Amino acid sequence: MPAKDTKTASGSDAALEITGQTSLPISRIKKIIQLDDDIVQCSSNATFVVAMATELFIQYLVEQGHNVVKSERKPRKTVQYKDLATAVSRIDNLEFLADVIPKTTTYKQFKQKQVKDSSKEVEVEKGQRALNGALPPVTESPETPNGKDEASVPRSSRPPTMTMLVDEAEDSHGKDDDVEMADQ
Repeated sequence: MPAKDTKTASGSDAALEITGQTSLPISRIKKIIQLDDDIVQCSSNATFVVAMATELFIQYLVEQGHNVVKSERKPRKTVQYKDLATAVSRIDNLEFLADVIPKTTTYKQFKQKQVKDSSKEVEVEKGQRALNGALPPVTESPETPNGKDEASVPRSSRPPTMTMLVDEAEDSHGKDDDVEMADQ
């Protein structure tokens, strides 16, 4: 342990005494720091401070996981992954670790959620079509003017609802004249 507790006569923790040694290997921490392109050089004192800060953070994380274990109805002697994930989800200071230490789910819960998500249909505006021209599945059952329920009739058997306006101009003589396009 890098720091040891010093107790006063009253028995309370007065301060943590830094011994100059870390539990984490300094050479490995230097290698991790060198992986950052923004850092050109890092002194040995700065590396030591990073190692100490890392140890204190790990200690805090484990303490919070241990508090989760103690709060259970039947406390255990070991801290498990699920305890750390619960601590991360409950404690605001550890919220940034939510992606690194997510809560676990069983395979059965995962499959149920996947089926539930896939069964939800996307809401589509009236008249909207897919890129391939197909009509989307019906999510509502609107009443048609003739009183029949459109949702009861499958979309594939319904004719497309497209209106085409054609403007035909007839010559007064009743015969069609061809129109030629002239180049300008």
